Amino acid sequence: MRFSNSFLDEIRDRVPISSVIGARVTWDRKKTNAQRGDFWACCPFHGEKSPSFHCEDRKGRYHCFGCGVSGDHFRFLTENDGMSFPEAVERIAEMAGVPMPARDEAAERRDKERTTLTDVMELATQFFEQRLQSADGAKARAYLRERGLTSVTQQTFRLGYAPESRNALKEFLASKGATKEQIEACGLVVHGQDIPVSYDRFRDRVMFPIPDSRGRIIAFGGRALSSDALAKYLNSNDTELFHKGNVLYNFVRARKAQVKAGTVIAVEGYMDVIALAQAGIENAVAPLGTALTENQLDLLWRMAGEPILCFDGDQAGLKAAWRAADLALPLVQAGRTLRFALLPEGQDPDDLVREEGAAGFQKVLAEARPLAELLWLRETAGGVFDTPERRAELEKRLRELTSRIQDESLRRHYQQDMRERVQAFFGRDRGQQGRFNRDGGNGGFGQGKGGRQGQANGRVGMTESLARTNMVRSGGGTLPSRETTMLVAMVNHPPLLDEYFEAFEHMHLSHPELKRLHAALLDAMAHGVAHERGALIAVLEESGLGEAWERAVALVRKTRQWPALEDAALDDVREAFAQTAALYSRARELRDQRASVQSALAEAVEKGEEQSCQHLLHVLNTISVDIANLERLEALVEGFGVSSGRG
Repeated sequence: MRFSNSFLDEIRDRVPISSVIGARVTWDRKKTNAQRGDFWACCPFHGEKSPSFHCEDRKGRYHCFGCGVSGDHFRFLTENDGMSFPEAVERIAEMAGVPMPARDEAAERRDKERTTLTDVMELATQFFEQRLQSADGAKARAYLRERGLTSVTQQTFRLGYAPESRNALKEFLASKGATKEQIEACGLVVHGQDIPVSYDRFRDRVMFPIPDSRGRIIAFGGRALSSDALAKYLNSNDTELFHKGNVLYNFVRARKAQVKAGTVIAVEGYMDVIALAQAGIENAVAPLGTALTENQLDLLWRMAGEPILCFDGDQAGLKAAWRAADLALPLVQAGRTLRFALLPEGQDPDDLVREEGAAGFQKVLAEARPLAELLWLRETAGGVFDTPERRAELEKRLRELTSRIQDESLRRHYQQDMRERVQAFFGRDRGQQGRFNRDGGNGGFGQGKGGRQGQANGRVGMTESLARTNMVRSGGGTLPSRETTMLVAMVNHPPLLDEYFEAFEHMHLSHPELKRLHAALLDAMAHGVAHERGALIAVLEESGLGEAWERAVALVRKTRQWPALEDAALDDVREAFAQTAALYSRARELRDQRASVQSALAEAVEKGEEQSCQHLLHVLNTISVDIANLERLEALVEGFGVSSGRG
């Protein structure tokens, strides 16, 4: 019996893959994070002592970094339990509480027809590939050479050429047995009642095959070689196989590459994706000639919780970033958000990697900004806020923006974040509580000392050009001493990585270089190479983080945090690290509590709940005292458990 893809997808989505596998393995407590749906165990397919078998509920997939096995719910049951595929489907359907479908001959016929159509698309792909290498493909080959694409890259992405002919492809497919109806259903010809004879849709174009999530070609994009063409880029029309709003170019390769990279990058076009892949950045995808859609956002989030949207450094790129932010805002939630990277003005990823290589693009990614910051820049860029009315209008717009967030908890945090930005932007009377009044005011928008430098005490916003430059070029600033020292200690003394894995995994790092070092170390642990200092440093160097590592070590030496360095005794390191980790964890916990209480207090003020306000103010004061006491303690113990007087 054949099962429809929609039925298989439904029961897979209803049953966490950890529920299927968890009955047959024991999850490792140190590496597993059940709340995030991230599970580790010793592989059930080969004997091992340390866990290298990983499954992730968000993706519905498992993979062993030791023996290489991977698959979904059904694959696990067929390979581990020896079930047939129908038996595996029946087991998952039972767990999902979904009845098995009655045999649908019409649906089976449609599935068979779709399979036949993918066969036709594969023939078309081969035709375009062959014509690229023929005499009439010389112009296309010259264009690809000018764009810097090697023959290996062209073959990897199966690039081709559609000849300048009205019927070359149609006649080729017919000679291979494809029917008129199949060719039309694939969108390979232009046809209709007012067109007596159909003709090839793509003519005199470099061809980009578009695969689906299983790697099957379902559509094409074509780049015109003639300057007289009506459309520079032309995509296949929507067909039984292809709906452009549901597909991301290079999805299959990027999904595999993001496991190592730690995220996925969305760029604007085919050539950007291909140029990045040739430069070694393989975790990039692109929408297909349209603005990003909700379905494409969902595809991105299925791969990574915080994908990076990378836009060209021009006015159109900035507007595309605004549109994407508005689209995502109602949908974001904890572990499901976006970051935004804007390229230097006048450049796209293809230009950048050709001029500066992968390092230039990685620098742009390291400076990507969170969604909240992008929204703030948009609402304040070019604005003049020299009257109470204009400042109140800004607050109103920010409240309207944050109200679109559907997730209640995240909405509160966004509201708190925007309140703090407004207070810093305009400045406030230090005697005020620093919160919005019920009428929307801020409790004192003067020219007080709280205003940010360089912004005229919040009266004048940045120009759009300056805002864009700030997004693109602002660096991470000085490395924070405590976080840097903790990371250096873990690399120099790998046993700490196992002993403090949970604390390490959930470190909140603000500096982009530290984030990249942290991600590379997590990847090293996932691949079982985190047991030796030399191997860890080799991983960092292979990831292009050699200079970042050297800067981190230099800071540790400069601040004299000796226990973090290579030659310190492990017992001394453990003692110092335990103290530092406890301080770090407690500080993060208190600041999270303060942010939550501040958010709840602001809501209580807006609702006029005086009793709740009094209680929350008392709680806030208590937390503030705890933070002050902790900061005094931290002042006595600099960086890494070393007394400030130690020389």
